[in-house]
Amino acid sequence: MNINVTKPFLPPLAEYHTYLQGVWEREWLTNNGPLVNELEVALKERLDLDHLLFVSNGTIAIQLALKALNITGEVITTPFSYVATSSAVCWEGCVPVMADISPLDFNIDPEKIEAKITPHTSAILATHVYGNPCDVDAIEAIAAKHGLRVIYDAAHAFGTRYKNRSLFSYGDVATSSFHATKLFHTIEGGAVIARDPAVLKRMAEMRNFGHISPTAFQEVGINGKNSEVHAAMGLCNLKYLDDILRVRKSLSERYDRNLAGLPIQRPVSRQGTDFNHAYYAVAVEDEALLLKIIDGLQLHNIFPRRYFFPSLSTLPYVSTESCPVAEDLSRRVMCLPLYHTLSEEEVDMICRLIKRYIRY
Repeated sequence: MNINVTKPFLPPLAEYHTYLQGVWEREWLTNNGPLVNELEVALKERLDLDHLLFVSNGTIAIQLALKALNITGEVITTPFSYVATSSAVCWEGCVPVMADISPLDFNIDPEKIEAKITPHTSAILATHVYGNPCDVDAIEAIAAKHGLRVIYDAAHAFGTRYKNRSLFSYGDVATSSFHATKLFHTIEGGAVIARDPAVLKRMAEMRNFGHISPTAFQEVGINGKNSEVHAAMGLCNLKYLDDILRVRKSLSERYDRNLAGLPIQRPVSRQGTDFNHAYYAVAVEDEALLLKIIDGLQLHNIFPRRYFFPSLSTLPYVSTESCPVAEDLSRRVMCLPLYHTLSEEEVDMICRLIKRYIRY
């Protein structure tokens, strides 16, 4: 049996079936159905947010944020993220400008952001890498100083709190992914969270082709809606969130104990963070050692992931200066298996193997 880097949490099938039974009875599958509305309300209550929209995926979420904030020209962003972050910027006709990352928390370095600002800069798009908060205080101070918008790619940040607030509450817009690989998922899905209700209203219209009535359109829109079937999965999974977070924290702490004393680097969380343990990332000495460990684990049907590799600053369609910290880190970092049904014994076995490959 394979031990993959992640495995989707699945609620009891009977609970999901109960929601689907209602969908079948109503014959209302999509177009802002009752379960979509119920999920949005439940998420706002759970996360203590005023404004949230359920959308089709995390990439569309970023695109909607860029459009709703009228972002043009240059967007300063991170080279250490999933490709969807920079691709969304390019897709919307903007220019991604890479600012290097901090070697401590693996997030975009605020000092590097300020050095990249030009008269063409309109926004900062920063990723909370692995669900670990960016330096949101410094980033938002820079944005205020230069009149820039802030979008946070919070795809990994569900359940993380910073200074007793959901990480989703920071920035002009925060976006999230509810893909099946995430600790909270709706099979496919995502969300946009806005500080300004007018911005959220605009994104609500944009996600439904620009409709403001069945026969009237406010502006150009897109199909960013999500379905009742996906919302049903989210409503089921939300009931188990406390247990999901508890198990991931416990397994992460077991990794910590097992790997203590090894020459392994872990991202540092800033003070005031209540971390969601979305991923367990480790960086080793160099790429050769990383590949040796990965090859060795795969011989035992254990499949970590090089997450994130390659550095987005090396993409052929991104014109940018080198980002040496991100490029170095991306070559020697991986995420180890972490999911709800992973056993403590499996964590112990993974760690024993890692120790073996580091020491010989």
